[in-house]
Amino acid sequence: MIFGNTKQFDAFAFLDEKLKKCLLYATTQDLHTAKPGRYEIDGESIYMNLEEFTTMSAEGRDYEAHRRYLDLFYVVEGAEQVDFNFIENMKQIDYDAQKDRASFEGESAGSVILRAGDFLICYPNDAHRPAVCVGEPRKIKKAVFKVRI
Repeated sequence: MIFGNTKQFDAFAFLDEKLKKCLLYATTQDLHTAKPGRYEIDGESIYMNLEEFTTMSAEGRDYEAHRRYLDLFYVVEGAEQVDFNFIENMKQIDYDAQKDRASFEGESAGSVILRAGDFLICYPNDAHRPAVCVGEPRKIKKAVFKVRI
């Protein structure tokens, strides 16, 4: 996992070019007024799902991980908590190859709170449980970049 804020873009010069492309897109497009949906950036290699939803409590939510894509979360508005652990420490429930989504259950090794301008990169070995409320459930708008690996 890599956690950062786009205000510190220069500190992440080591990132893969595909990830830099995502962060550049996030900071140069008007995502505040863009409508939720899928946006192709580089075909199936890089695309973005722009989402608006209300965060919720962690209870009843599964952890997830992906095999073919990594996730880069970028918060446009609002805040969310993302809990995480390594998949080796979790119990895999299932895998949906069509959605490239494995579900896991287990305990959190930690969490991070993402606010506007923050990003989190989750690699295939990072089980993550996003959309957890910070305090009370609140509306959030975020971009989920899917980067083919």
